[in-house]
Amino acid sequence: MYELFMFADRRSTPAFWLGCLLVVIGVVLHLPMFLMARDMHYRLAGMPMSAEMLWGMALILAGIAAAAYGLQPKAASPDAWDVHETIAPPEDAPLTVWHLLAGGALAIALVIDIMKPAGLGFVTPGMTVEYGIGPGTVALLPVSALVGTVAGSFLWGALADLYGRRASILLSAVMYIGTSICGTMPSFAWNLFMCFLMGAAAGGMLPIAYALLAEIMPTRHRGWSLVLVGGIGTVGGYFAAAGLSALLQPIFGWRIMWLLNLPTGMTLVALSAFIPESARFLLHIGRPAEARAALARFGSVVVTDAQDRDEDAERDHSPLPPVDRRYRGTTVALTSAALSWGFVNFGLLLWLPGDLMAEGRDMGLAAGIITRSSLIAMPVVAVAAYLYSAWSTKGALLTMTGATALGLLLVVLRQSGLPGFANPVLPVALLILGSTGVISILLPYSAENYPLRIRGRATGWVAGCSKSGGLLCQGLSSIAAVPSLGAAALAIAIPVLLGFGLIAIYGRETRGRDLRELEG
Repeated sequence: MYELFMFADRRSTPAFWLGCLLVVIGVVLHLPMFLMARDMHYRLAGMPMSAEMLWGMALILAGIAAAAYGLQPKAASPDAWDVHETIAPPEDAPLTVWHLLAGGALAIALVIDIMKPAGLGFVTPGMTVEYGIGPGTVALLPVSALVGTVAGSFLWGALADLYGRRASILLSAVMYIGTSICGTMPSFAWNLFMCFLMGAAAGGMLPIAYALLAEIMPTRHRGWSLVLVGGIGTVGGYFAAAGLSALLQPIFGWRIMWLLNLPTGMTLVALSAFIPESARFLLHIGRPAEARAALARFGSVVVTDAQDRDEDAERDHSPLPPVDRRYRGTTVALTSAALSWGFVNFGLLLWLPGDLMAEGRDMGLAAGIITRSSLIAMPVVAVAAYLYSAWSTKGALLTMTGATALGLLLVVLRQSGLPGFANPVLPVALLILGSTGVISILLPYSAENYPLRIRGRATGWVAGCSKSGGLLCQGLSSIAAVPSLGAAALAIAIPVLLGFGLIAIYGRETRGRDLRELEG
């Protein structure tokens, strides 16, 4: 087990673990201020920053820098490129206990990753009261978080292609630990800044986890495992946020939701023993010995063949987003689908309760309608995983996109006042079903459509675009410029149908396809 916590392919294992220690110490130095306020139910608004807190911030910055240095890949040995080596085959290998451990660790990573943005709704009421701010000001918090997640998806996706999948996840976790101090900030402005950093750290983990899982799973198990792990992460993240809020906020106040970054981030670092580096990435950077060691646990090997190395492919580092002619149509199609999901999930579905109340329904009735509609979405993840792995990856994404488009059409018809469309349950149910299915499939499908050298940045681009749609909608909310629900549904239907058409034209069927076909 000891060697699983070592990083033979990285510049300095001691530097990484020293960085982790410095970050943890930096966070712990902030806790006395929090604990001293227990007689005031942990209210810290207006208190001065102590010297210990300032030293803690310095240690956190130093720790992140040390961890980033230690996780840099070692340079390839001069003779690493003398032979052409390929992976044979994780594509055909049986599912092993190590595959299950890695999938479980990545599922927990996604739960932790999604738990934080899901918790925003549970902390804003307490923030509003403690800082004495209005709803317009507190609305800046989710905007700041979404800006951070968009930036994090783009940045960490690109970093995964340079640093590696496992290393990028670990660096994100270290930063995530550091943002625990958001729970001790005495002013709302500090919370906005720290929430941006928290979003940046969390936003990058999602696309990297998908890219890594796609590269370690055998072909016949890749589809269902990608969708299932992503679905577990999404459902588990929201469940953890709600459960921990109900359990801890009555005792420790809203700030505890941020301080939870410390134990959850440390859990993620501890799980690094079960998160392997992608063997494909190790071969890509000229570390065949480490690739062999990584593959040995997964029932696969590295073999030597007589092919010449594709130098043009090795030099190909497509920009963000990938706009090379080979990927341009796919990139535009997935970008449109991602933006559309953000418009629906962070816009239309969040505006819906207010619209129902404006029709004269009380909050309990509006919430009941949405709850009943949500019940049918609970098994959607399992259905999406089945369709994706047993039927068609492209067909599954088109089906869920079509359900979303149908839901938007019914919203438009309902808002137009046509008889027979007054009941909101069916359109809301279709929107929830479609959007849940789309996000369960979109990132796994993205990871399977790009070659290894740009897979991280491509998946990060799609993940970032899914948040960008939400950012635009939240921006409209913050300036009180929300359109009517019918107009919004009609406008959102345009990119949804555009994405549907482009995926139908440019999307490739990835079910049962060997990822090695994308290389070269």
